[in-house]
Amino acid sequence: MSLTRLTLRDFRNHAATRLEDMQAFNVLVGENGAGKTNVLEAISLLAPGRGLRRAQPAEMAGRDGTGGFAVVADMEDGAVQIGTSTDAQAPNRRAVRINGADGPAARLGEWLSITWLTPAMDRIFAESAGSRRRFLDRLVLAREPIHARNATRYETALRERNRLLSEPQEPDPLWLDGIEAQMAETGAAMAAARTALVADLERVLETVPEQPFARPALAYASEVPLEADALRAMLREGRRRDRAAGRSLFGPHRDDLSVTLAAKNAPAADCSTGEQKAMLIAIVLAHAGLTAGERPRLLLLDEIAAHLDPVRRGALFERLALSGAQVWMTGTEMAPFADIANESAVWSVRDGATTRV
Repeated sequence: MSLTRLTLRDFRNHAATRLEDMQAFNVLVGENGAGKTNVLEAISLLAPGRGLRRAQPAEMAGRDGTGGFAVVADMEDGAVQIGTSTDAQAPNRRAVRINGADGPAARLGEWLSITWLTPAMDRIFAESAGSRRRFLDRLVLAREPIHARNATRYETALRERNRLLSEPQEPDPLWLDGIEAQMAETGAAMAAARTALVADLERVLETVPEQPFARPALAYASEVPLEADALRAMLREGRRRDRAAGRSLFGPHRDDLSVTLAAKNAPAADCSTGEQKAMLIAIVLAHAGLTAGERPRLLLLDEIAAHLDPVRRGALFERLALSGAQVWMTGTEMAPFADIANESAVWSVRDGATTRV
């Protein structure tokens, strides 16, 4: 079991919500706008990053954004607390407490492995490469907590390099050397982690049938060397070109996740919405199998069952049960979850209030 109790205070439309006695399957049922997805978003903040909506903390605070919010999760091995600062001068600063002590958000990944699917992700294969990188990094982070630290350090160095390259005066080469050394160390580690995960996902996906979920073929589209020294040399060689562009044109921040529908050998972006959704589910289910036996794992699936036929729903629930993860799902009615009702914890959500059914 991953979570045993979840408490929300002034989080979006949840003034005071407490959920207890979780099961392997946890279902939140209510009308659109009732606050079901808000609960999933709160749980997603127990991982490094900005959560499943990528919102600023001030946007998530209840009471019209005044004051702060708190999300408290009790686990078998301790407690994790995350919330915004109540300082009016810093409304977007999140405070993280782990077992009663302040800590960086990156450490949250050491406690929980969290992955999610939301309706907003259904067209991820047709969107920008940045959307797919974030998706891939979330999958990597769910398996390797250190990925959050590497990504943060890389992004910090990248912003500094871009700033220097865009200034009118020629940047100090020695200063660039130091920045690029950090980019090379963390960037090569990021690329290596992404490469390894995609390869492992491919091995799992090659063993699954074409149905009931469309089977995707994956590739990590990258030219980034996996050796830090080689990446540092390439960054140094590209300074003149990058200075002309005013930004860094090479690195893991430019990479992509290539997805193809195996049965048709068609790029995912050219497939139907239904096929894209099925491939996304297939990737997440394959990933759930890869992370089995490691940190406590949570799968957050927003409106996952509503648009699946009975055969696909049954296959989904069977695969989720085998994953060993604690699963959180939402829906506007209980009917799609009828087959797992007896083995699920079910809450009715209405206007930010939850009632155990």
